[in-house]
Amino acid sequence: DSSLPRGQVWKWLDAHYDPVAGLYTFSSCVDLADLSGDGESRLVVGDLGSGLSGMKLKVFQGTALLSESTLLDLPTGLVAFFMDLHEPRIPAVAVASGPCIYVYKNLRPYFKFTLPGLEVNPVEQDVWQQVKEGQIDPLTMKEMLEGIRKKADVPLSVRSLRFLSLETDEMDEFVQLHKQQPIKRQTVITCVGTLKKSTADEDGVSCLVIGTESSNVYVLDPEAFIILSKMSLPAPPTMIDVTGQFDVEFRITVACRNGNIYILRRDSDKPKYSMELSSHPVGLVRVGKNVVVGCTDESLQGFTQKKLWRTTLPAPIITMAAMDLPTRGFQGVLVGLANCEVHLYRDKNLLSNIKTPDVVTSICFGRYGREDGTLIMTTKGGGLMVKILKRTAIFDDRDGTPGPPLAQSVRLNVPKKTKLYVDQTLRERENGVAMHRAFYMDLSRMRLAAAKAYVKALESSLTPMSSSLSEPLKMNAVVQGLGPTFKLTLNMQNTAACRPVMNLAISFLYDENLYRMRTPYLRIPLLVPGLIYPVETLVECTSDKGISDIIKVFVLHEGKGCPLLTAHINMPVSEGLMLN
Repeated sequence: DSSLPRGQVWKWLDAHYDPVAGLYTFSSCVDLADLSGDGESRLVVGDLGSGLSGMKLKVFQGTALLSESTLLDLPTGLVAFFMDLHEPRIPAVAVASGPCIYVYKNLRPYFKFTLPGLEVNPVEQDVWQQVKEGQIDPLTMKEMLEGIRKKADVPLSVRSLRFLSLETDEMDEFVQLHKQQPIKRQTVITCVGTLKKSTADEDGVSCLVIGTESSNVYVLDPEAFIILSKMSLPAPPTMIDVTGQFDVEFRITVACRNGNIYILRRDSDKPKYSMELSSHPVGLVRVGKNVVVGCTDESLQGFTQKKLWRTTLPAPIITMAAMDLPTRGFQGVLVGLANCEVHLYRDKNLLSNIKTPDVVTSICFGRYGREDGTLIMTTKGGGLMVKILKRTAIFDDRDGTPGPPLAQSVRLNVPKKTKLYVDQTLRERENGVAMHRAFYMDLSRMRLAAAKAYVKALESSLTPMSSSLSEPLKMNAVVQGLGPTFKLTLNMQNTAACRPVMNLAISFLYDENLYRMRTPYLRIPLLVPGLIYPVETLVECTSDKGISDIIKVFVLHEGKGCPLLTAHINMPVSEGLMLN
């Protein structure tokens, strides 16, 4: 918390850190629940293992591993929920894995629910029937399946997709192995949540809400595990947040793979509202009536049905979770970043910044053991961290992020419109055309005068840069000395790319009553491109009146009267004569 202002430091106590706990998981596969009914919450984790093997359901009590069970497939979501009214009130654990929901009660397998199969393409079925009867060979079958994949509305089954990815010498063996089995098209679960059935009590019976790869959302009955409601989305859901009661009114907020946020209501099987994001969402948390979304463009955004605010983060978002502390009436959002930091936000205000030894991959906040304000994090290297919120911690809504001060958003006390302002507005409305014409006429005259002066300067070479393409020259003058004798240095430069300039001369025009020059006419040697040639001469002031004048410098080509460029030098007052 060292980066925050004074008074916002040390809000968290370091309770436990095990860098070699071997936990590889995400926020969607972590939950806290009282699995024994003794008032002490346990940590339930769906461990991904190596990604191919070692997937387990682990339960932690305090700092020790209490139990673990092997999972058959990678977990995509984990929730603890009450599925009945039996005493003692012990929640069940539902683990989403592949197309199935595995329900554990008392840490033992209790029920397995499998998603209903999807419609199979009839043309695909006909192709497999033909190869089964020997009417076509595997190569012909591959061509036909490729055509179906490109044109058909119904996607191919996993079996056909796997067949298309095989090499030619492997196709025949694959066909012989699978041709006798019926074709099935099965979707998989992408996210899972819980929805209270009829009461909002903390231990009320909850339904399971499942998002699938087939762009559907199902609500399951907690006792019979039948589908109570089915809703469709324009794209597969990736994150889900649920509020309300199924029998009364509910709202399901879903982040989909097309980069949009959709809201599902009880009275419709399709989204009621849609929120378009500038980039894809990586985190979704509901705080009260607002939805906080973390995006891949390193931003955190707040929505209701329209965008409320946006704040930029210092690093990409890895994970997000809600921080709800009912005892203090506090709700916020915890954001894990790729720079080994965890930020706590309330709306767009940064309230706390936690430094971690490794990148955090999952966050869970709630009651752990008998402590209400416990923050549990797992890291990319498999570590487990437990922090406890201090009871004396105070969160101020002071924005700790760099940017304009809060006073900038305060509305100014603009005075009322005066009669003079109203009269002036009416005059502008009535005479708007005439005022515009007068303004445009003055503007045109100014442009014409500027153009005439520019053309005159070009024609008479009254500029310190030559406009000639064959002899491009540049000159600046430096006057040195206090008087009555001044040293005048002219720095000449040929700006051509590779062509030298020859046969040049410099002539001076001045008031002979004020000045006298020893060499009023100078010849210039060959000017090589790119080099600066200093030409020096002495100017003597002959007047004792304390006045000065302009000396004109002309650079000419020998034999021509029109100068290539001209410079006017404002001579300083001769201080030497004034002292005399």
